[in-house]
Amino acid sequence: MSEVHESSSWRESVATVVGDNLRYSTVGGCYGGGIGVATTAAAAENWKFHAVEFAKGFAEMSVEFGKGVRDVLKQSVIKEDLILVRKVGVPCYKVCRRLSFLNEYLPEDRDPAHAWSVILFVLFIAFAVLIASNDNIYPTPLVKKVYMHHPSASRILLPDGRHLAYHQQGVPAELARFSMIAPHSFLSSRLAGIPGIKTSLPEEYGIRLVTYDLPGFGESDPHPSRNLESSAMDMLHLSYAVNVTDKFWVVAYSGGSMHAWAALRYIPDRIAGAVMVAPMVNPYEPKMTKEEKSKMWKKWTTKKKAMYILARKFPRLLPYFYRRSFLSGIHGQIETRLALSLGIRDKALLEHPSFEEFWQRDLEESVRQKNAKPFVEEAVLQVSNWGFSPADLKVQRKRPGKGILHWIKSLYGQTEEILTGFLGQIHVWQGMEDMVVPPSTSDFLQRVLPDAMVHRLLYEGHFTYFYFCDECHRNIFSTVFGNPQGPLAPEAEADQSPIQNDDGETQDTILGDVATDEENVSSLVNSNKEDYID
Repeated sequence: MSEVHESSSWRESVATVVGDNLRYSTVGGCYGGGIGVATTAAAAENWKFHAVEFAKGFAEMSVEFGKGVRDVLKQSVIKEDLILVRKVGVPCYKVCRRLSFLNEYLPEDRDPAHAWSVILFVLFIAFAVLIASNDNIYPTPLVKKVYMHHPSASRILLPDGRHLAYHQQGVPAELARFSMIAPHSFLSSRLAGIPGIKTSLPEEYGIRLVTYDLPGFGESDPHPSRNLESSAMDMLHLSYAVNVTDKFWVVAYSGGSMHAWAALRYIPDRIAGAVMVAPMVNPYEPKMTKEEKSKMWKKWTTKKKAMYILARKFPRLLPYFYRRSFLSGIHGQIETRLALSLGIRDKALLEHPSFEEFWQRDLEESVRQKNAKPFVEEAVLQVSNWGFSPADLKVQRKRPGKGILHWIKSLYGQTEEILTGFLGQIHVWQGMEDMVVPPSTSDFLQRVLPDAMVHRLLYEGHFTYFYFCDECHRNIFSTVFGNPQGPLAPEAEADQSPIQNDDGETQDTILGDVATDEENVSSLVNSNKEDYID
């Protein structure tokens, strides 16, 4: 019995030494194994004990520190005559009295006044844990950043030294039966054109479509002080640079219609007609009635209305909002970026993968220069004074001049009837469920432009008739150009060899004064205007 007692006391002494920081490896035998197990268990219990005691001490120190801070605030900052104390003190005292039932759950050596603060802290931690766990269960989608592509556009040099980027679709210039030039809308680029149009469709009708980047957009150089007249001049210079010698059609969609209106106003002799889908007008147009303005504004979201007001009153604030949305370098939904209110069909189209891919690529090209100034200029142009009204394009008789000379000419029948306004065709396609450009806009256009052909589209929204709709594109072309006739036949190459006389000598060719194509075209008058039924 004495031997057993001595062995147990020896093991206890060894375990005590090991618990203090020593470790021994087991060496074979029953005694060695017992020492290793005892050492591990004692070390684990020792570290657990120290961790618990440290946590208790830290908690008590934190409580005492909080009490000290509270006492300092009471003595130096929070005084009884302080306004904040008088306003908040009484409600806090009432709340503490209502929470006094929690005092019985606290230890006797704890301050009952801190019960409510402990509960609020625990609730805060619980909510934080729940939010973190929900984020793990439903992870947020990856944010797709805007990618900057390598420059790939064709560019022309304008007379003022700027470069204008453009893109061509359809048949070549020498085979084009009809030429169309399209300015893009807000937050878009030359890549838009007619979105999703099939390559074979312009070839069937012999159409050449030229789209370009507005100044500061895409790969076009910015304009130091652009306006709608300079926009029309850019379109004119582009037409000559890309070898459009005949009259051309202008195609516009949504906000891009502003530049189409400018072309009809400032270069009418070069425009054969206009194709407009959901055309936007100035929301502050003075010739609109109050009812037409009211119907237009009530369809827009609050944010969109605020953007128009900022563009008209405080345009310097727009860069702040633009840099936080489409200039942030992160892709987003088009209705969010442009603060649009959309119908059911428009929302369904926006969820299609083809539309999303097209929209992201078009936006990447639009914001290539990462400069907010062109977008601010575009927004300000939309709501500022255009210098003209769509009503000025109305075809009407020019008033006869005053004076004795005009009276004498009228007696002898020497006066000719002269028409003013735009003499070409204007086609407007308007969706009746469009909430971006409301149908009241087309009502205004039909009122001030009675010669314009307004096509009202039931159940169509803002995007559905223009984006990725083969049947719609074909309907537009057939309405404007009739049956497809294909491209022009290539002309036979003229014999460039010199003409010889009978005696074998070469005859000199003398070129007389030949009128240019531009002069011939400008002398033509489109008097046979077709009637279209809406």
